[in-house]
Amino acid sequence: MTGKYYAVIVAGGSGSRMGGAVAKQFMTLGNKPVLAHTVERFLAMETLPEIIMVLPEEYKQFWKDYCFENRLTFRHTLVSGGITRFHSVRNALSHITEPGLVAVHDGVRPFVTTSFLQGLYDLAEEHGAVIPVTEPVDSMRVREENGSTVVTDRSRYLMVQTPQVFNSRILLDAYKKAYLPSFTDDASVVESAGTKIFLAPGKITNIKITRPDDLVMANALLNVF
Repeated sequence: MTGKYYAVIVAGGSGSRMGGAVAKQFMTLGNKPVLAHTVERFLAMETLPEIIMVLPEEYKQFWKDYCFENRLTFRHTLVSGGITRFHSVRNALSHITEPGLVAVHDGVRPFVTTSFLQGLYDLAEEHGAVIPVTEPVDSMRVREENGSTVVTDRSRYLMVQTPQVFNSRILLDAYKKAYLPSFTDDASVVESAGTKIFLAPGKITNIKITRPDDLVMANALLNVF
């Protein structure tokens, strides 16, 4: 194994709400916050990663209180989020102290399995940079500048998930670049630095909770996971 495992869990920004008063990463799923489910997936791994959690400044105490009240005593580093996801991840990467493999994961994707996580770390060991993708199943249309839409070939497109896993050297070097609006995820940052990205099969159940309907689906998935 190339050094140690790291897991950077990006737990949203201060505006990460679904129309309510509570940020989506702290909305209740079953009997605990969405974020707690996500963290537990990494804690179940045989090789325990060093967890670096990125939180909005105003939610850091909320998370500390939750951990204390629920005896969630795992060791992790709390980092304040930045003005964009790029800046949030870069803040977290300053805490990478040893060479290894770094998984960057959305805090609101609580249904990654241990085997799925391990598989991505293994692929990153081999390829240096790996992202999980799925193929769209719905028909797709492209919105034109005049407001009209046209059918497009969905076979040309892939849906990108997290965690995205990288050799720490590759990721740290890539994040030395200045921010660009085209940096929509970590893979786009790494690819801009000239690194080829390996595509791994994603999981349909690896949903990202961003809308109220997603939370309904997530509660149904709890019966499976």
